[in-house]
Amino acid sequence: MDDDRAVELLEAMLRIPSLCGEEDALATMLLKAMSDAGFAASRDEVGNVIGRVGPAGAARTIVVLGHMDTVPGAIAVERRDGALYGRGAVDAKGPLAAAIVAASRARTALRVTVIGAVQEEGPSLGARHLASLPAPDFLIIAEPSGWDSVVLGYKGSLRFTVRITQPASHSAGREPTAAERLVAFWNELSAWCAAQSPPRDDSADKGGFNHLTATLIAVASSGDGLRDEASMRIGLRLPPGISIEIARQGAEALLPQGGFDFQPGEEAVRSGKGTPLVAAFLRAIRSQGGTPRFKVKTGTSDMNVVGPVWRCPMVAYGPGDSNLDHTPNEHIVLDEYLRAVGVLRGVLEGI
Repeated sequence: MDDDRAVELLEAMLRIPSLCGEEDALATMLLKAMSDAGFAASRDEVGNVIGRVGPAGAARTIVVLGHMDTVPGAIAVERRDGALYGRGAVDAKGPLAAAIVAASRARTALRVTVIGAVQEEGPSLGARHLASLPAPDFLIIAEPSGWDSVVLGYKGSLRFTVRITQPASHSAGREPTAAERLVAFWNELSAWCAAQSPPRDDSADKGGFNHLTATLIAVASSGDGLRDEASMRIGLRLPPGISIEIARQGAEALLPQGGFDFQPGEEAVRSGKGTPLVAAFLRAIRSQGGTPRFKVKTGTSDMNVVGPVWRCPMVAYGPGDSNLDHTPNEHIVLDEYLRAVGVLRGVLEGI
């Protein structure tokens, strides 16, 4: 697959809407594209697209795990000033397309499996299914890192709704309203999170990867004349060392009379630098004229799902500026996309 066809593949992927849970049309297109490129391609029980290349009896295996789904928001697909615009260009059709092209070009002794997973932007249905399968020798998560950077870890996440319901009272009375009590809880939660984190002047953690942080996602209040109710939807970003259970217990202790509804969360995950996979990336990035950099991310990815189970050498890598994730200006620079293809091919051939 030459560079023109590589760009055409990504553009075709962007032209097919694939919201979380609505990946079938894109999956059909990818099955044909991967088959045409020499993959043995199929879909599994939950809808993941799986493409395999390389010797079937290879001694070592590598999985490149991307995802097909996107967040909502239609963006006109167009090429402009050396960039390709469209929803999913960065998160994460660009990284997935780069992996497909690189694997189709690579001459490697590895058995390479490229996966377009379903519902990463939601419950990670695809990755949860994959986590039940045997671990590969190496894992690459196809997410945007920038073509010359490698991501070693992601923070964890825990979302919950907290609700207070109490007898209605006059607004001029002395008792705090349900809304006021939740505002007080939010302030206490923010202070508790800060107390669990290292000092803000920690020069080794300028991006906040080691900090426990809270985001107030939504607030609502209502009343029927007899009872008042207030609720908050809150997201916690968990650093290494703060487990889901620690965060859950900490929040509940601040409001014993509150009603908490916790969603399934993900623990933080971080991989080391001293692995053959990282070494292969360093060589491949330098071969493309780059100076390798390491990153950790404050968001989450399917690495949080499969990483703690598979426990193999892993990184996240892919073209694109992650600051453009989920934005109305999402686009990928085509030169970066093609450089990332070269890096990934170098990794597959050099590990």
